[in-house]
Amino acid sequence: MIRGFRGATTVEVNEAESIVSASYEMVEAVIARNNLKAEDISHVWFTVTNDLNAAFPAKSLRQLDGYQFVPVMCAREIDVPDGIERCIRVMVTAETGLAQRDIQHVYLNRAVSLRPDLSLTNQEKSG
Repeated sequence: MIRGFRGATTVEVNEAESIVSASYEMVEAVIARNNLKAEDISHVWFTVTNDLNAAFPAKSLRQLDGYQFVPVMCAREIDVPDGIERCIRVMVTAETGLAQRDIQHVYLNRAVSLRPDLSLTNQEKSG
């Protein structure tokens, strides 16, 4: 079954190193928690809020062994008034045997506020 795996995180500053590092941490957690393998991933979409433009978050995926052939795109998030600032989101689409209820979406840093309804939200790094 093809399923979507979500993640979101935030950074404190619009700097390339911060964007790539936070994106890497988020994607690595999505992959690890859901036991995903590069060959099972159809594609990956990153979005960023308008206040982030110092780097492409897709660069983070290239740091993972075996992911050089996974198609990756970046786009701008809708600029919603009072939306969370400096936010990076990801949607990983992959073949999996997991039921939807068993998928572990990953929300880090201030992004935990986006989906407080998910019991699987990682709140360890909120702040």
